[in-house]
Amino acid sequence: MLQHTVQTPYMVGEVHLYSAELDGGLALFDTGPPTPEGIACLQQAVDLSRLKYLFISHCHVDHYGLANHLLTNSSAEVFIARTDAIKFNRHGERLDAIAAILRGYGFSGDFISQLRESFQKNKIFPVMPERYRIVEESTELLARLGISWFACPGHSQSDLVYTLGSYAVTGDILLKGIFQAPLLDINLTTFDGRFRNYDAYCASLLQRVRLRGLQIMPGHRHSVESVDAAILFYVTTLLERSLQLLPLRHLPMTAIVDRLFKGRLTEPFFVYLKLSEIVFMLDFLENPGLLKASLEQIGLFDRVAGQYAAVAER
Repeated sequence: MLQHTVQTPYMVGEVHLYSAELDGGLALFDTGPPTPEGIACLQQAVDLSRLKYLFISHCHVDHYGLANHLLTNSSAEVFIARTDAIKFNRHGERLDAIAAILRGYGFSGDFISQLRESFQKNKIFPVMPERYRIVEESTELLARLGISWFACPGHSQSDLVYTLGSYAVTGDILLKGIFQAPLLDINLTTFDGRFRNYDAYCASLLQRVRLRGLQIMPGHRHSVESVDAAILFYVTTLLERSLQLLPLRHLPMTAIVDRLFKGRLTEPFFVYLKLSEIVFMLDFLENPGLLKASLEQIGLFDRVAGQYAAVAER
């Protein structure tokens, strides 16, 4: 499996896509961003005349943004998660539901309108693919190609991991030194209330340890030392930031944002990102035992027990 890297215009910096030869033909995992640099990377890295399969880890623009470019310029089949298909097919309804969540947290109609404009201006939501297949409905085909997959939601509702031999393409679920934003969203399965990223993350920890011993092919940063190291970085960062949030936890959400960032955040999309983190941490503070139980099951709780006690037992 080969790693290909392209710079993005987003805060996260560079992103990786991966190519691999399968018995059924050439495959690509993720696409990079919809930018001239992204297109140039694809042209250099991939023989589009031979491309047969495109597997998407999750439909965020830096990982998926060139899917339609590939579909137009190749005969590849594209595979996405079921919840990403729902995002595309119910896009307007989803945006309205996110707006309702934000209003519930006290954000004004003006802020919500500005956020929608920011989404559109920055092309946060990539367009629906011209054709696609659902990963959850294609398990037999993927197995014939030598690919296994499993879901690891938390960063988004649709995070998928693909394994091929000793390799694991992990998207944004395991990163070195990056606390990836657990994005605030509507529950795409029920469209009833927000998606509980914290609950999903704790549950997916039990899945992530299946990757121990495999070579991690991350979405960002060139390498990951180990599954455990990536998990421990994320958890310790969560504990450190939750400790800072403790004195503010009972304030209205808009007041928490103001107190933490003192007016430094003006771009609505950045406010939305930080709000997403705050909601994730407040969910942790409401039920810290959920994280503890998952860490105990995978043998990592003792590594963070002191930090955990400093937050959960105050």
